[in-house]
Amino acid sequence: MDKTILTFFIGGLILFIFSISQLSKKLQDFFQEGTNQQIEKFTDKVLKSLFLGILATIILGSSSAVIIITIVLINARAISFKNSMGVILGANIGTTFTSQLIALNISEYAVYVMALGLVMMIFGGKRKLNSYGQILFYFGLLFFGLYVMEHSVLPLRESEFFTNQLAQIGDNPLRGVWVGGLTTLVIQSSSATVGIAILLGKQGLLSSAGGLAVMLGAELGTCSDTLLATINGSRAAFRAGVFHVSFNLLSITIGLLLFDQFTNLVTWVSQTQEIEKLIANGHLLFNCLGVLIILPFLGLLGKILIRLIPDKKPTT
Repeated sequence: MDKTILTFFIGGLILFIFSISQLSKKLQDFFQEGTNQQIEKFTDKVLKSLFLGILATIILGSSSAVIIITIVLINARAISFKNSMGVILGANIGTTFTSQLIALNISEYAVYVMALGLVMMIFGGKRKLNSYGQILFYFGLLFFGLYVMEHSVLPLRESEFFTNQLAQIGDNPLRGVWVGGLTTLVIQSSSATVGIAILLGKQGLLSSAGGLAVMLGAELGTCSDTLLATINGSRAAFRAGVFHVSFNLLSITIGLLLFDQFTNLVTWVSQTQEIEKLIANGHLLFNCLGVLIILPFLGLLGKILIRLIPDKKPTT
């Protein structure tokens, strides 16, 4: 691979991951107190907690952030394990919002959003205007990073070796899951992994089937943050982490077993041949279908996990 391509691609990826991290932090600082209060208030019913998980993830821009906050609240005994399951499922749906934004082709306007945010930061002082400016700036930087990555890989369309390697992902979904999972473990962002798949699809370097396979892997790789957050936590928090992993594993297994049918369904629902939209719609459809499948068995699964991972008996 040409060093220039690699340099710009890695640079764009760094900007993308950094902006996601900073945007999540700024939004958490901005909304966290209110969000925590809402989570405590609206998790008594499954559908309410599901909707809250979706909304909180869209606001905070990170499913990992929402699930980690939920685990913290479980450890603080503000939320029960049973009520946390709906929030976790909602977070999985909410994270697809980023994919839909990436597929809208708004990256070329990112510099204008960054410029507006920078002006607000400079003249906002310590007021709320400064906070709004920082959010806008990092939002624009996120898509500017994607723009840099997208244009850095253009020359790869002429590389027979690279196109052959990516073509094999479409022919072997399991390989795509492995690539997506490993990439997410390394860069610690499922949104970035799906974003990479979308931009490679836009450049004709990755098929829709290959992009969907990478997306499945990203869903598995994102579980690492959740499990890390449960270290030294309560048994209930650990159960929540195991539930997240179990849900993703089950969904991915079904997705792989019915991969051809799933790909056809995404194509039919999307009513378009634009690969970036197919991958983004596949991400949304996969998570929504997974939630619909698991919802009727949520109570049973909760009871099984409580039996397998019981609370510690109090010492006398």
